[in-house]
Amino acid sequence: MNSHAPVPTRHARLRLATLRQMAQLGPFIEGSLSPFKRAGCTRPGWHLTFKRRGRTHTLYVPMELVATVKQWTLNYRHLRRLIRQVTRHSRALIHNHTANQRAANRSRALMSR
Repeated sequence: MNSHAPVPTRHARLRLATLRQMAQLGPFIEGSLSPFKRAGCTRPGWHLTFKRRGRTHTLYVPMELVATVKQWTLNYRHLRRLIRQVTRHSRALIHNHTANQRAANRSRALMSR
């Protein structure tokens, strides 16, 4: 076994675990699914509302697809949370690298005195 192999830090392990969760996530779609009242109907219709180039767009969702599209929107929200986690751990890795470099430079400076 190579004893010089770098030991993954806590943030590297957590980031990798989060990336694995992202890989297992199913289809997703950005937007909000909301019901609307249809004239003469007892059951509501459904719209997917989303932004494109700063403008709000609405897409009619057929009743047969409502459950599927709802799952896709939930997957998208979960994906956004996972992206924030990966970003947080990546920033921590950068911060720790910089702090370790500074500590090593201080140590070398003290030893050369």
